[in-house]
Amino acid sequence: MGSTTRSPRVVIIGAGIVGANLADELTERGCTDVTVLDQGPIPVTGGSTSHAPGLVFQTNPSRTMATLAAYTARKLSGLRWRGESAYNAVGGLELATTEERLAELHRRCNLATAWGLEASVLDPEQAAALHPLLHAERILGALHLPGDGLASSVLAVEALRARAESRGARFLERVTVTGLEHDAGRVTGVRAGREVFGADVVVSAAGFWGPQIGELAGTRVPLVPLAHQYVTTSEVPALRGWTDGEGAAAGTGNTARLPILRHQGEDLYFRQIGSTLGIGSYAHRPMPARIQELPEYDAAAGAMPSKLPFTPADFEGPWAASLALLPDLSGAHVREGFNGIFSFTPDGGSLVGESPELRGFFLAEAVWVTHSAGVGRAVAELIVDGQSHTDLRELDVARFEEVQLAGDYVLETSQQAFVEVYDIKHPLEPRLSPRDLRLSPFHARQVGLGASFLESGGWERPHWFEANRALLERLPPEWVPPRREGWTARYDSPVSAAEAHATRTNVALFDLTSLRRLEVSGPGAVGLLERLTTGRVDREVGSVGYALMLTESGGIRSDVTVARLGQDVFQVGANGGIDAAYLQQAAADWNAGARGDGRGDGGGEVQVEDITDRTCCIGVWGPRARDLVQPLTQLDLSDDGLPYFRAAVASVAGIGVRMLRVSYVGELGWEIYADNDDGLALWDALWEAGRDLGVVAAGRAAFNSLRIEKGYRAWGTDVDTEHDPWAAGLGFAVRKDRSGYVGEEAVARMRAGTSAVASSGEPTGSRAGRRRALRCLTVDDAVSVVMGSDPVFVGDDPVGYTTSAAYGYTVHRPIAYAWLPESAGVGDAVQIRSFDRMVPATVTAEPLVDPEGKRLRG
Repeated sequence: MGSTTRSPRVVIIGAGIVGANLADELTERGCTDVTVLDQGPIPVTGGSTSHAPGLVFQTNPSRTMATLAAYTARKLSGLRWRGESAYNAVGGLELATTEERLAELHRRCNLATAWGLEASVLDPEQAAALHPLLHAERILGALHLPGDGLASSVLAVEALRARAESRGARFLERVTVTGLEHDAGRVTGVRAGREVFGADVVVSAAGFWGPQIGELAGTRVPLVPLAHQYVTTSEVPALRGWTDGEGAAAGTGNTARLPILRHQGEDLYFRQIGSTLGIGSYAHRPMPARIQELPEYDAAAGAMPSKLPFTPADFEGPWAASLALLPDLSGAHVREGFNGIFSFTPDGGSLVGESPELRGFFLAEAVWVTHSAGVGRAVAELIVDGQSHTDLRELDVARFEEVQLAGDYVLETSQQAFVEVYDIKHPLEPRLSPRDLRLSPFHARQVGLGASFLESGGWERPHWFEANRALLERLPPEWVPPRREGWTARYDSPVSAAEAHATRTNVALFDLTSLRRLEVSGPGAVGLLERLTTGRVDREVGSVGYALMLTESGGIRSDVTVARLGQDVFQVGANGGIDAAYLQQAAADWNAGARGDGRGDGGGEVQVEDITDRTCCIGVWGPRARDLVQPLTQLDLSDDGLPYFRAAVASVAGIGVRMLRVSYVGELGWEIYADNDDGLALWDALWEAGRDLGVVAAGRAAFNSLRIEKGYRAWGTDVDTEHDPWAAGLGFAVRKDRSGYVGEEAVARMRAGTSAVASSGEPTGSRAGRRRALRCLTVDDAVSVVMGSDPVFVGDDPVGYTTSAAYGYTVHRPIAYAWLPESAGVGDAVQIRSFDRMVPATVTAEPLVDPEGKRLRG
């Protein structure tokens, strides 16, 4: 919508805190034709906003979510209604009663610091001094964020509504949406009975009614309404005298002076309400709610759809745990309680962005109060500017695979997300169920080799193979990795060192089937790809290029490989469903232009097909890769016959394949693609041909270590839309002889040194504002492995954060990439804070392995 010449007509479905924030953000940006519809009375609409306890804990493993939460706290802090603030920054304490949870608090403190938030781990006495109900002897420590606090959601809706209406927006209550109007794949209006509200943009901010609104748009909204227990106690004597806000409305955060508490080890949180406590619990069975069975709104009786009857038996354990932590509660009792409805998704994240199925239809769903203003700003930016200044890949509605949108999958995994909401989760920890949803054709062979599988996007991906354990006995001493313990030892095996060694010294097979593959074809293929990427696409058949897809502001939307397999046929190696949706939407617009309706660029029609599920891929890499593959094909695999970054359609062992001479591990070899039906035969042929060579199957752990040693960036981990190509070390992928691509004007300004992407990897807090660049670090002691998302310090000052990290088996020391001040140069000393200790590291020239690329060119 960023290119439209007039302010779009926007209809927002849902007047809760998300919809109200969005209306405020849109009108602030000059969009005055904004209509907000809700089926309930405003501001207490009957949705989750109406009963939300309002806790804003900003710390999150996701930089994006921390950014959205920090903005919410800042914005609501400046919002007032009838003399009361919409946010009370009482601070937050996350408590530890076990050593494991205390270690987790140190990790969470590091996450907060990495994202620019003020945070510290307090000892028991320091924590008890902040809250009169805490007893130092009952805790081991606490994570303290002074900026955390209590949002008053209904009060905020009132203030946001008044401000948006003063700029021209209108809020209509008791309006039930019954349909969406659309034409040629684009939304045109919202129907409510006989009335139609014309719209260029429709946003569903309907909360747990989101799936029903999605059905009207032909969009699956993968969320489940789940009940969550919340109680209010009778007066707690120990809280007398700590009640500045006695005159405030009970639902606001202004009744509190004391920090909010989270006892995540028991799935509990606590907030002050005058001289009483509000207690929320996730320590109960998942209780999914059926929309059709929710109570009717009855203001007189205090009934609303989002509040189900309390189930006392489910709170017996949580109440006992509350008394064990806070013994002063023994003089109080549960005065009232209810089971409140919240939205949960398969991965616990929000659903934000434009629907791939219906243009102009946006989602802002499964958003809690914590992130409400941040999401409102992000969606307003998408609508007005065409892009958000906050990277939204983790929230994008297109991030889920097809199997993850099935009803049974959504129900099971959303309940699992509820159960695990406060659990200690390792970054590599796979879900236990459902599994075996997407298997490569080689899966049976991998099982036979003792593969240890992790799961991603429904795919089973081997992390290492127990069949290679015997190779450790022959591993050169310098290749033997240090013994890991604790956190870094989880989901790790020394076998990965043997697999990395085999790849660097011999030959290995890697399963690459889960990587996204798109086929772009038709007379408009060249034009479309040159519009969307920074590389030169119009080259001879057989060429392969590496390029970036940028946002209009020059941020890195994705990185791709583009192989020209025919005059009008290209294979694009992409980064997931978000890329597929982007290319398919762009192709639809392009084709509209080719048909002459003025919506696209013309130049012949183009088709974008996702071929991932019907094809497979094996990476054959290592200095002896040619010895393995050449006897199986008549194609000349010499440097002259198929040079580096070239592709060919060929036959291997009688199987039709596509071969790309590229390597993500920095060794000679090919990505070999085949139809799924031929996949097992291809694996068996390669395995048998490599038997006398000592070929091994290698997993993702070795793969990740090898690619980090080569300095290859992982989009979504090292770089995203908030980073520009030069800061990310990818400026080489933006060709100077190209024009007409998305982001070109921003690139020109960057080359002139006059602008950069909005945040360039900056943290969310007060330390923002310093230009950063991605740098390679090696750990000085050669043994301390870090995990990524760790804060990096120079002296006592946090100056950045790590991204990818692994033990570098070839260089015999841990490696991490990090966003650091641009001034950080090779040889500079830094420290990475891992849990509660500092790990000295050094900025190092990259790539660490084969900087001249001789091994790749074999």
